Amino acid sequence: MDIVTDGARLVLRGAFDVRSTWEVRKAIYEHLDAGDEDVVVDLTDVESVDVTALRVLAVATRRAGRLGRHLTLRGCRPAVRRLLHLSRLIRVVEVEREAATA
Repeated sequence: MDIVTDGARLVLRGAFDVRSTWEVRKAIYEHLDAGDEDVVVDLTDVESVDVTALRVLAVATRRAGRLGRHLTLRGCRPAVRRLLHLSRLIRVVEVEREAATA
């Protein structure tokens, strides 16, 4: 898992699963604790994701809320959206809407 910080955005690349959850959790929490900006987690280049990883994002979303900020997911592929719905975590996390294509 590669994690690149680009301002208020964390760009994830690779497999986001139980093996990389600690690393992603640490990066998100450090980002939340270091500033006062909302955080965007960009999943555009994430190859695969599991429910454990999505739970990390849900817990981080709640933490951001307690700090008075938002955590938003960007670039969720259809499989990620489907998993969010099936796990009911879609009720907790904020997913950025896709721009409409002409």
